[in-house]
Amino acid sequence: MPTFPVNTKKTIEDFDPPRRPKKNVFAMACAILASMTSILLGYDIGVMSGAAIFIKKDLKISDTHIEILMGILNLYSLLGSAAAGRTSDWIGRRYTIVLAGAIFFAGALLMGFATNYSFLMFGRFVAGVGVGYALMIAPVYTAEVSPASSRGFLTSFPEVFINAGILLGYVSNYAFSKLPTHLGWRLMLGVGSIPSVLLAVGVLAMPESPRWLVMQGRLGEAKKVLDKTSDSLDEAQLRLADIKEAAGIPEHCTDDIVEVSKKSHGEGVWKELLVHPTPAVRHILISAIGIHFFQQASGIDAVVLYSPRIFEKAGIKSDDQKLLATVAVGFVKTIFILTATFLLDKIGRRPLLLSSVGGMVLSLATLGVSLTIIDQSDEKLMWAVVLSITMVLSYVAFFSIGMGPITWVYSSEIFPLKLRAQGSSMGVAVNRVTSGVISMSFISLYNAITIGGSFFLFAGVATVAWIFFYTMLPETQGRTLEDMEVLFGKFHKWRAANALLKKKEQMELVNGASTTTDDHIQLGTKEQRN
Repeated sequence: MPTFPVNTKKTIEDFDPPRRPKKNVFAMACAILASMTSILLGYDIGVMSGAAIFIKKDLKISDTHIEILMGILNLYSLLGSAAAGRTSDWIGRRYTIVLAGAIFFAGALLMGFATNYSFLMFGRFVAGVGVGYALMIAPVYTAEVSPASSRGFLTSFPEVFINAGILLGYVSNYAFSKLPTHLGWRLMLGVGSIPSVLLAVGVLAMPESPRWLVMQGRLGEAKKVLDKTSDSLDEAQLRLADIKEAAGIPEHCTDDIVEVSKKSHGEGVWKELLVHPTPAVRHILISAIGIHFFQQASGIDAVVLYSPRIFEKAGIKSDDQKLLATVAVGFVKTIFILTATFLLDKIGRRPLLLSSVGGMVLSLATLGVSLTIIDQSDEKLMWAVVLSITMVLSYVAFFSIGMGPITWVYSSEIFPLKLRAQGSSMGVAVNRVTSGVISMSFISLYNAITIGGSFFLFAGVATVAWIFFYTMLPETQGRTLEDMEVLFGKFHKWRAANALLKKKEQMELVNGASTTTDDHIQLGTKEQRN
């Protein structure tokens, strides 16, 4: 009898809670280091919004030149994200992150030392390639390292760091705005090279993605990484079994190094993704491309890049006040994205996404009304100015709590293992093209249909986005990455597949304590699935 309570205590100690902090801290450290690459894009977006004011004065260029300068980085980044899928399959996720940092470092220095518009555009080209690499690889690596129970939290880190970068860019604008015009904007752009140096040092402490290691036949190394990044050893074994199955490695094979029949260097993937996709892959592709398109088409980069101009149209004339109001935008964006990271795995992707887009529609429509009233009025209407500023802040808050992070979380977790790198790079390509088109045409757009009309247009796009998300995107919270092909493939009838998965889980719950424990570890907690 005396030993029975001791055994009970020992069994309890073997459950997840005692192990979780240690495991999740390591997974979080990996996610933070990988996601730091996203600071590079964020800083560039934020800093250009203010630097453009001084670049225009110093280089004496037109609004058209400014539009091109602002948006061209997004198109240049296509080269990076197009190459990143193949590169990450060849050299691994980890060294692709190092490459992204090195390329951006060179671009930031070139922009900082630019003597004319052409030189500046060349710097934008180099930095853009680095940004393309960073945008594609950070969410993929983080999704592959994260345990199912906290994947939403950890995979939202790239968006958190984009926002942190934007805020740093806004603060840099304000800090260097007091310097002589020719020096201020060069320092604003050149300082962007600092995060990439920190990234190159930090990445040395990161493990390689376990999924990539398995695809290369390095099972021993993959097992060590999974043991460190899972919530428990049981989950690590289940994750390894799932990855081995997806890679075509027999389950009984336990050697440290195995021969994989077809190593993943991207061969044949594009055919499977685009030419002969299964219904599940087609649904996944449409969902990933759709969510990336609507994230940018609803106008976020227009607001973030052109905040000073929007505030000028709202009635704020001083450069100092415009930059301060822009810092407020960055601050609100960062606070709400941090809030979103804690809600993703508690509330689920769909409720957050639909609430977020609904709030964006209301904010954009109200902003359109207030800016139209200011535009039509001969005198300064303080209530309309305050309403405009409030709606800009409301819009970025709603965006950051759902649409911002969920786009990256969702698109990186739904692709099957062998299609993930290329599928994610396609999503990023659509994201950057849409962003480039919006940011390179916003000044021309509001000159053509007024500033209020521009935001009515964005509100219309966001409404279409809400309908698309409601009908096409199933809930993926708590699902394993290898479960996605069951969940997708029914398009707008995905609820039937979801019901089947829930029924399967309920049947497994009846099968005994050990099965129940294992399934809960792999698929998330009971609360998550409800």
